[in-house]
Amino acid sequence: MSELLALGISHKTAPVALRERLAFTESEAIEFARQATSTTEVREAVVISTCNRTEVYLVVGDPVRAESDVLGLLARRADIRPTELAEAIYSPRNCDTARHLYRVTAGLESMIVGEAEIQGQVRRAHEAAMRAECTGPLSNRLFAAALTTGKRVRSETAIGSSRVSVPSVAVDLALSVLGGLEQRHVVILGAGETSELTARALVDQGAGTMFVANRHADRARSLAQRFGGSVVGLDKLPEQLVHADIVLSSTSSPHPIVGREELELVMAERSGRPLLFIDIAVPRDIDPACAEVEGVSLYDIDDLQSVVARNLSSREVQAPRALAIVEEEIHRFARWLGQLDTLPTVSALREHGNTIVERVLAENSGRWETASPRDIARVEAIARAVMTRLLHEPTIRLRSLSAERGHASLEIVRELFGLEQDAPSEEPAAAAAAELAEVHDLRRHRGR
Repeated sequence: MSELLALGISHKTAPVALRERLAFTESEAIEFARQATSTTEVREAVVISTCNRTEVYLVVGDPVRAESDVLGLLARRADIRPTELAEAIYSPRNCDTARHLYRVTAGLESMIVGEAEIQGQVRRAHEAAMRAECTGPLSNRLFAAALTTGKRVRSETAIGSSRVSVPSVAVDLALSVLGGLEQRHVVILGAGETSELTARALVDQGAGTMFVANRHADRARSLAQRFGGSVVGLDKLPEQLVHADIVLSSTSSPHPIVGREELELVMAERSGRPLLFIDIAVPRDIDPACAEVEGVSLYDIDDLQSVVARNLSSREVQAPRALAIVEEEIHRFARWLGQLDTLPTVSALREHGNTIVERVLAENSGRWETASPRDIARVEAIARAVMTRLLHEPTIRLRSLSAERGHASLEIVRELFGLEQDAPSEEPAAAAAAELAEVHDLRRHRGR
């Protein structure tokens, strides 16, 4: 049988220094999913990596073996001991895995509760894994249901109505530090979705913006036209730092863009003017050692949490209804899993009935001397109709059994009908097992 398993870290369980060591680009996420599915017990895999979390969603055979194998892969990537990483990892299984993904997709596990960006990130992660052929029936159903849940939460509650986001909170932080942004020169490192949200949050503050980007220069120019800014390449960054008041950084660079030594040279040209860095990238764009340079104030993604707390009181009021929607969808998913669990027994029961019909027809084949082929066909059709009607009610009841009663009832049915002796061949059974999952009430892991 297949089970669901997730391994993850987030801003709730790990500091940014650890999260950045487990951050994935899209191509790296795909490669890791392929590595995971090449292990003995992992059949399907999807990797989600954002500034606040890295999570690997798996469909597995033996969950204990799979957890150990994938934890080892993550630990090697982070270059730390598995036992050390295990202290920050959460690992829900089956319906707890689904519940966690639903909460993530709905924005309930985000630093900023209800933030809308996470739904698109989840969707893109799943689509990338599908293109890489790392998903299958169970993970595809799981992610489709999670996205449905996220849409319900946003349409049926006001949890995302105030448009608070990580970039908007970063701008609020800049406001609180500097007291106002009018006539301030703001440098935005990067031209991705986060940079766009940052520019949008700056529009009403009267700040002049400069986009610094190499990889997405065309997109940076488009953003500059929309938000009244300018664009330069990364090679012009030192010059921009000399004139900047604020630097808001959110690139996908795997390495720091601004280091301490070069920043010391920049600060020497600024005649003592302070410089504020707000780094919301993971991995971080600004070397943490830059905070030691005189005149520099540096905040990273984890430093935003105190600002976040002041923005979320209205959203927390909506949380109970959002959680209720999640539980409604979890019950729906649990019923689907429970129905999957009955499929082998239902299939075996119908095969058993067909076998009996064929045996009875074969045993009586010599007794139809005066019967025409049409008469024989009618007899066979009647026999199969009797079998189908006889098994119809048991089939309906098996599919409607609760998860708590289902396993015991299935065992009784298989024993009463001797289905173990009439089980299908090993190859079809193995293929079916790869698509099925049991519903368990399992532990909630610490730290979630």
